[in-house]
Amino acid sequence: MYKLAKFENQIVSVTRLSDMLSIPFAPDNTDYRTFKEEVLAGAELQDVDGNVMSQEQVNKFIKTLP
Repeated sequence: MYKLAKFENQIVSVTRLSDMLSIPFAPDNTDYRTFKEEVLAGAELQDVDGNVMSQEQVNKFIKTLP
């Protein structure tokens, strides 16, 4: 399970809730690649307010990332 993190009104990273690891949106980061694979395969992603995103919302959001 993951949750988006915001800084100064911009979503800047994602937190893996199982261990509270902050994962930056950096294509060379293996945790970032794993995050993308897992949420595209159906792992839960929460928005910055803690609301669970639908798979359609997840798919649209992932397309905006590097």
